Amino acid sequence: MSNPIGRQDNTVLKSLFGRDKPIIGVVHLMPLPGAPRYDDEGVEAIYERGLSDAKAYLHGGCDAVIVENHGDVPFLKPDDIGHETSAHMAVVADRIRRELGRPIGINVLANAAIPALAIASASSASFIRVNQWANAYVANEGIVEGESARAMRYRAHLRARGIRIFADAHVKHGAHAIVADRPVEEQVKDLVFFDADVIIATGQRTGHAADLGYIGMIREAASLPTLVGSGVTHENANDILSVADGVIIASALKYDGVWWNAVEPERVTRFIAGLHR
Repeated sequence: MSNPIGRQDNTVLKSLFGRDKPIIGVVHLMPLPGAPRYDDEGVEAIYERGLSDAKAYLHGGCDAVIVENHGDVPFLKPDDIGHETSAHMAVVADRIRRELGRPIGINVLANAAIPALAIASASSASFIRVNQWANAYVANEGIVEGESARAMRYRAHLRARGIRIFADAHVKHGAHAIVADRPVEEQVKDLVFFDADVIIATGQRTGHAADLGYIGMIREAASLPTLVGSGVTHENANDILSVADGVIIASALKYDGVWWNAVEPERVTRFIAGLHR
């Protein structure tokens, strides 16, 4: 049955990753030049750490990685992000793709869909993640508005329609009082209406797990492939995969389970080995 509110392609995950139920690791880049925590040790250390983390994920059995500027806290709003962020992320993303030959995605925090598309185009990435694709919410950065209208026009301008859009639903790290008069299901349908390809369900913060019933509600409302983008662990992964179409994971696969640490290869191997897919 066709989707009455938007274009529907339930094969997108298989076409991107070659399998159903993909496992996507997040490469949390060290602070980039221009960010408050950048320590002036040079960019090669950033690139090498990003490549090392990507190798740990992909050699351990993950299907893809997302390259993200998670070390750039506190995050800027999209129009304030400097070109240096896009430039350095494009370099590390290109190195990862060239060396490992696997699909990569780009997420530029906070909510910078247009820089993400530019980086994806430069590095031949397959998709971008956008935390607020439609509507608006109040985040740590202030009022964050949906980027879909500008971003889709920019993607067309780049002749880069093959770059897929992974959009968060009711995204973490924020308050949704602005649209609280509309059910979450309706907000999910807005993502579909604005041509997102994949929906991402999250908990309340980085590392926080979403309730299985909540994940199921988002997936049903979307009628699109739905990933879980926070709080996935060794203990809950199979339960989540029984409801969702794949997961995005980071913190649970880091040394000591801390997001800013390096990826621990043994944790990745053990996690993948324990999945029932």
